[in-house]
Amino acid sequence: RVMFCLFLCMPCLSVFFSISSDMVKLTKAKTFQAYLDSCHRRYSCVHCRAHLANHDDLISKSFQGSQGRAYLFNSVVNVGCGPAEERLLLTGLHAVADIYCENCHTTLGWKYEQAFELSQKYKEGKFIIELSHMIKDNGWD
Repeated sequence: RVMFCLFLCMPCLSVFFSISSDMVKLTKAKTFQAYLDSCHRRYSCVHCRAHLANHDDLISKSFQGSQGRAYLFNSVVNVGCGPAEERLLLTGLHAVADIYCENCHTTLGWKYEQAFELSQKYKEGKFIIELSHMIKDNGWD
């Protein structure tokens, strides 16, 4: 009875294919990407074209990022989140975490973790992506 290794580790490769470790170049595995529905207008990372958000999740176009205009989204995909820190923004003190593209690791904007002013609570859990880091993709006329 033959058993196969699901991960094709180096010992299994060398047994089944008679290769040595100096013949194999190990590379970092590509991260899993979420793909948004192709029938919707969406936004993608300008640097690597990874999908970021559906147009339906856009809340506001009236935001200012550190590098210019930015959009506020209800939800995003293919985005990682750094540690939260308190920052004094144009609308007051907030706890925010930088967000980055999980594919190319470019910083895209930030996530609002906590708003300290009652009028700003609607931003909690929402995402800012700066226009300089995204493009309109699929279905725009």
